[in-house]
Amino acid sequence: MKVTPDIIRYEFIGAKGLVTQSPNINYMGVGGLVVGESKNTFTFQNPEGTRRVIKEVATFDFTFSDGTVVEIDGKLLVGRSEDRLKKSVKRLW
Repeated sequence: MKVTPDIIRYEFIGAKGLVTQSPNINYMGVGGLVVGESKNTFTFQNPEGTRRVIKEVATFDFTFSDGTVVEIDGKLLVGRSEDRLKKSVKRLW
């Protein structure tokens, strides 16, 4: 997968995710398979159960089905997945 600023338009349900940075220490290291997404949260499924993480206060590492790993600031992901399709993002690099 080619990583571009359009990565925020991708579907994250079904990807493996991990919280790598957050001011909330309870979110650090939370991860697993993304099984749900709302406007402000991701829901992760792991062997211990499900955990919901607020997008705005976390940085995520997502691993997609082709093995590509991408780090994304959760502030860019706030909003419903269908609304992110309309969002334009300035080039970050």
